[in-house]
Amino acid sequence: MRGVIGLFRELDSTCDAITLLKKSKLGEFTVYTPTPRHEIEHAIDAGPSAVRMFTLVGGLAGVTFGYWIAIWISDYWPIVVGGKAIATWIPYTIFGFEVMVLIGALATVAGLFATARFPRITHTIGYDNRFSHGDYGVWIEPSPDRMQEAEQLLRDAGAVEVRIER
Repeated sequence: MRGVIGLFRELDSTCDAITLLKKSKLGEFTVYTPTPRHEIEHAIDAGPSAVRMFTLVGGLAGVTFGYWIAIWISDYWPIVVGGKAIATWIPYTIFGFEVMVLIGALATVAGLFATARFPRITHTIGYDNRFSHGDYGVWIEPSPDRMQEAEQLLRDAGAVEVRIER
């Protein structure tokens, strides 16, 4: 047996089930919703997304590359104007900023796909098509000896249907 899936019609009972699962520490759980709901996000309390680190690293790499490429080109093909310095940072700030935005945005999209594990090649175990039509689902993977406890917890929280998936 791999896990237990509970089908909920009401948002409040789904949030109650999440809170009970977190308190009981039965195992890792996944929540399926038809639309994003802030109530569920507050109940899960997962913390900040890891995508922001992709954005930060991409932005820093982009601004570094933007300044480096502009200075390298100026040193490789110098244009001497009135005895001024060949490579100064002030005129290259615009180019550094533009490359920072470009690489940061691309890194954000890559981070989104990486953290969301998209595309999924295989069908998600425990997913039911009703979760896309208005119902909520909570999938939990407890240890085999706590399977019945997880099933009863979902029923007590108000699940309309609870089943054990293999």
